[in-house]
Amino acid sequence: MAGSDRVSLQGSERQLEPDHTRVGDVDRAAQVDVTVYLRPRAQADWVDAEAQRPPGQRRRPDRDEWAAAHGASPQDIDAVTTFAQSSGLTVTGVDAARRSVAVRGPLQAVADAFGAHLEGEFEPASGAGRYRARSGSLTVPAALGDVVVGVFGIDDRPQAKAHIRRGSAAAVAATSFTPPQVAQAYGFPATVTGQGETVGIVELGGGFSTTDLSTYFQGLGQAGPAVTAVSVDGGANTPGTDQNADGEVMLDIEVVGAVAPGVAIAVYFAPNTDQGFIDAVSTAVHDTTHKPSVISISWGQSEDAWSAQARSQMEQILTEAAGLGVTVTVAAGDNGSTDSVTDGQQHVDFPASAPHALACGGTSLRLSGETISSETVWNDPGGGSTGGGVSRQFPLPSYQAGAHVPTNVDSHAPGRGVPDVSGDADPETGYQIRVDGADETIGGTSAVAPLWAGLVALLNQSLGAPVGFAQPRLYPLLGTGAFHDITQGSNGSYAAGPGWDACTGLGSPDGTGLASGLAAPAAAAG
Repeated sequence: MAGSDRVSLQGSERQLEPDHTRVGDVDRAAQVDVTVYLRPRAQADWVDAEAQRPPGQRRRPDRDEWAAAHGASPQDIDAVTTFAQSSGLTVTGVDAARRSVAVRGPLQAVADAFGAHLEGEFEPASGAGRYRARSGSLTVPAALGDVVVGVFGIDDRPQAKAHIRRGSAAAVAATSFTPPQVAQAYGFPATVTGQGETVGIVELGGGFSTTDLSTYFQGLGQAGPAVTAVSVDGGANTPGTDQNADGEVMLDIEVVGAVAPGVAIAVYFAPNTDQGFIDAVSTAVHDTTHKPSVISISWGQSEDAWSAQARSQMEQILTEAAGLGVTVTVAAGDNGSTDSVTDGQQHVDFPASAPHALACGGTSLRLSGETISSETVWNDPGGGSTGGGVSRQFPLPSYQAGAHVPTNVDSHAPGRGVPDVSGDADPETGYQIRVDGADETIGGTSAVAPLWAGLVALLNQSLGAPVGFAQPRLYPLLGTGAFHDITQGSNGSYAAGPGWDACTGLGSPDGTGLASGLAAPAAAAG
């Protein structure tokens, strides 16, 4: 097969970053690990239709059933492993449920096997670290052209950023909140704790300190959740090496654990590459040991900075999560409607823009006692602004058909609107968190993804069934008391207003209203 005609792998094109500097040649003899994703044996076309039904009435296969129906076929796995071995590569792992084959070999042999054009080692202007880059498309033998749908790991450039913002010292004393205070203001169910639910958290760096977690939860008068670190692609719990990444990890764990104190938490650590990110989400979705019912992701980057194959594979994995009844909450970004891209255009963040991700935008929350006194779009010119806008990569999904999503302000074309929901993200009204032995205030939409993950865990227990893919049931609840509609503020090119908007989506949650609306018969929800 190695000498047969070859075809380009659709969507595998990569370009060099114009502001990154070539700093040397790659080591072509170095051993590298690559993940090859295969097509599913059958598409789960029923997922979106099932999501319109109340959670307790949905079809929910378990992970073993899913693997048998929708994982990679034995024939496809055999074809890929035979090709890899004939190319001088070693097959190090096969996972039919994840549709993945892991291979290892010298970089040159890997590049030859997949037709990769290696460009050298590069470094960002920030000096963030060297990485290996390729350009152009990958190729596979024609016989595998329909079998292989993604190859990741040859290019290992950083793929995502943590959507975290730190508040001022004054905010700690004056206007910040503990996560339980935010949960109370949003009416999170108070009679359940998330007992029996597991929340998965995806992290691309940093780590958690068990001593800090113990101190933090003792300060809240809570026992604290059981937290387990899961290594993906060699990622590890390494607190103390990156303060910003540590802040992300601790924020995620402490928000989830504080608002849903009965949950277990599994933290999936992976390298910050497209391979690491995709493998971490895939591992969490198909984890038969921890079986998370909710996954929280607070990392991302402009959707245009991803290869088409990476976007496609992430969305496919999120669709698999939907079919398994797993809700995936994703931060929408902290850099307004441009998503920090400097081309003069407006951009949305990915994977928040994936149609099967629950995209979480940000607000600025003010309380009077335990009650919301005001809530506006989070937009601080010096401290960040909620991401949001209209995708140029994903079409308008059916669940947004009646949401009056505007066209993209640049292309004037319709697309997936971001975000779906929102919550407190302003670092000046942020969350009191403990990181690396110190107490501080942290915000950003990084806080909203775990906040919603904790809420979904509570709703899962309250409803007696997983919420799973939520949007087809959430959008008809606008105006029913399930959301606080945010009508003031903007994030740059998009402004808030009545109904859905490209700053805060449907709005911030009312937990009691959401529980009632999600449990209602499908006809009542439209």
